[in-house]
Amino acid sequence: MPEVRLIRPAELTLLYADDAMLVLDKPAGLLSVPGRGADKQDCLSARAQRLYPAALIVHRLDMATSGLMVLALGAAAQRTLNQAFARRSVTKRYIAIVDGHLAPPPETWGVIDLPIMVDWPNRPRRVIDHQIGKPSVTRWRVLSHNGPPDTTRVELEPVTGRSHQLRVHLMTLGHAIVGDALYASPRVQAMADRLLLHARSLELSHPVTAQAMRFVSAENF
Repeated sequence: MPEVRLIRPAELTLLYADDAMLVLDKPAGLLSVPGRGADKQDCLSARAQRLYPAALIVHRLDMATSGLMVLALGAAAQRTLNQAFARRSVTKRYIAIVDGHLAPPPETWGVIDLPIMVDWPNRPRRVIDHQIGKPSVTRWRVLSHNGPPDTTRVELEPVTGRSHQLRVHLMTLGHAIVGDALYASPRVQAMADRLLLHARSLELSHPVTAQAMRFVSAENF
């Protein structure tokens, strides 16, 4: 495995860099890519491109979600990484704090298999729709129960990568993520000043060497 280089400019937390890829730790509240309007141009990809002009986006995290993101350096590496995500050969794990006492599944890992689609009248929200929703699968397990207030720390593995998938799936279970401004009740939103969802680990093959690589970013909640 290539040597990991720790580089931490004030505006960017860069955990790994080589000639083909970057791994960054995105803070909550920062866009992954530019949005519409002059006030939405500051984002992780733009910050990365100031240091690495060839940096290209491969996947995204919601603005409210913190944690690991990989960017490609150049079109060839981007194609390879895009294919890896499309084949679901990249493993992503998240940590979340959810409202209430979520009982552990019968097995170590439970599975949420509920199709998701855009809630067009209420964009950017998503909803479960069994007729026209896109297949969406999340694996989950309980790590601990905490209280007061009564909350549960869970580990999540999205098998598919739909927008807001983890947030919608947990809300549908009746245990919205704490601090979720889109899917939680006002009471659960007020329990934290941010969405308590963090992309904690990322496992993938290097786009050039095919060597197995794993990165971890500890959550701060």
